[in-house]
Amino acid sequence: MAGSFQDDSREQEMIELFELIKDENEGRSGIDAFLDLDGINIPFELKTTSSKSGSVTTVRDFGDDHIQKWQSKHWLFGFYTDKDSKASYYKYGSPELMQGWIKEKEEYIKPDFQLAKIASKKLTLEDLYIISGEKEIYSLEDAKSIQKRQYSTNKYIELQDIGNGYSKNRMLQILQDRATYLMKRGSTLNNPHIPGSYFR
Repeated sequence: MAGSFQDDSREQEMIELFELIKDENEGRSGIDAFLDLDGINIPFELKTTSSKSGSVTTVRDFGDDHIQKWQSKHWLFGFYTDKDSKASYYKYGSPELMQGWIKEKEEYIKPDFQLAKIASKKLTLEDLYIISGEKEIYSLEDAKSIQKRQYSTNKYIELQDIGNGYSKNRMLQILQDRATYLMKRGSTLNNPHIPGSYFR
């Protein structure tokens, strides 16, 4: 908890110093801050580090969603190399400057994500019957037993194709989605670092 508080306070320091705008509705997984430039909101990713090597940590589970999210973002890095509570220096990374690192990580996880997509499509109705039994109509509870909380309530309703239930083919689709999700989770990178050499 202390580390999280420290990161939050450092980000707030950066927001104030560079006159950025915090969007309180975005949450931790959204946009850290905006720069208002003549009425245009430019999204920023804020990162800080105390590493002596100058490397910067990113996210716990780096996957394709982060690749999409970061493509057009600008980055601001605060380097806390002294024991002082203030940053020693800052670095700015445009989308173009950060593209090399993002592309490198994308290429690293790409085969695993392709494997997840291909393997999930190999599942058949026989596999569904083993997991959920053979039924003419599957219930909402059946669908939730497969996809847990990965679908919103609206998504579950939207997928119903037989009254308030699901056909065997629709349930197979839900099972395939779950398999894809599970394999992708196993394919994410755990907190990939941006090395100090990249900034140099």
